[in-house]
Amino acid sequence: MDMQDSLYRILGQGRNPMWEQVTGQAGRIREIRLRINQPIIVRLDGEECYLDGRGRFTGNIQEAQKISGQELDEFFMHLCQGSPYAFEEMLRQGFLTVPGGHRVGFAGQVVTENGKTIRTIKHLYYVNIRIAHEVRGVADDILPHLYRNGELQNVLIISPPGHGKTTLLRELIRKVSDGNPYGRGRTVGVVDERSELAGAFLGCPQNELGIRTDVLEGCSKSQGMLMLLRSMTPEVLAVDELGEAGEAKALRAASVCGCKVLATVHGESWEDVRSRFPELFVFRVFEQGVLRKDRRLGSDGNGEDAGRDSDPVGKCGTWHVVPCPFYRKYSGETDIGGNSGAPDE
Repeated sequence: MDMQDSLYRILGQGRNPMWEQVTGQAGRIREIRLRINQPIIVRLDGEECYLDGRGRFTGNIQEAQKISGQELDEFFMHLCQGSPYAFEEMLRQGFLTVPGGHRVGFAGQVVTENGKTIRTIKHLYYVNIRIAHEVRGVADDILPHLYRNGELQNVLIISPPGHGKTTLLRELIRKVSDGNPYGRGRTVGVVDERSELAGAFLGCPQNELGIRTDVLEGCSKSQGMLMLLRSMTPEVLAVDELGEAGEAKALRAASVCGCKVLATVHGESWEDVRSRFPELFVFRVFEQGVLRKDRRLGSDGNGEDAGRDSDPVGKCGTWHVVPCPFYRKYSGETDIGGNSGAPDE
């Protein structure tokens, strides 16, 4: 299924001719925002615009088409194929993954049990349709800088939200799994907590992650990494959007077991990430960093303006590759449960 066809299936083109115009631009669309009685907002090629009643993109809010509560109800029933209870578990997490690997996020009124456990979400009147893009070749420039003597290094991709780090990680997974000019194909274990990497729909991956890739979907990254280490013996672990302290222990266990790591995190620089997520650097797992081209990672770990001195290993189009200033190898044995010796000082 190509991107245009999959977007047709999300929007239900037969129900509203307006969406036919939109799906023709599927390759340029990053996300579509629907809010009750508010203008439809589209992020197109990184820029925000509105959608008018004929499906045309406009910068004039006066021409913007608004969407009603009834239309949002119909949209939700269309996504669930008329059976919302079949998707109840996904709804508890606040999103649905749909054919094509796209993710539809919802906000509305949360219904809880005992005031704690989320049972479901109703009145789903705020919708974010995030369009999944497989960009073949996006990792080609940085790939040679991520290997040393034919061995993949531990890599952390750092960028703010919406700048393509998940797309880059997805392509790196495929290249590492299939093999490339810089290293043989490796068994890759992917923990896809929110179904954004494989984009699995009813268990079937919608995105290509390589011939040696195993996917664990729908569980936390900290649990999932340890489960894959026990059950699938990966040579490489890949996770998207690190952010919890428990994940650092799982990363440590993977690294000490000899498993390489590919990961992403929100941030502007090494120093920014370290200040918000210090646990990630206690065991100094990551050897290389990948950062957007409008920032550089200096040798002291601080993000610097592009015009200032820095020491990138590779200036690779959209991305820079540099060593992690906090990396230092450590010794100590570990079991899969995460017990380990302290890092060398």
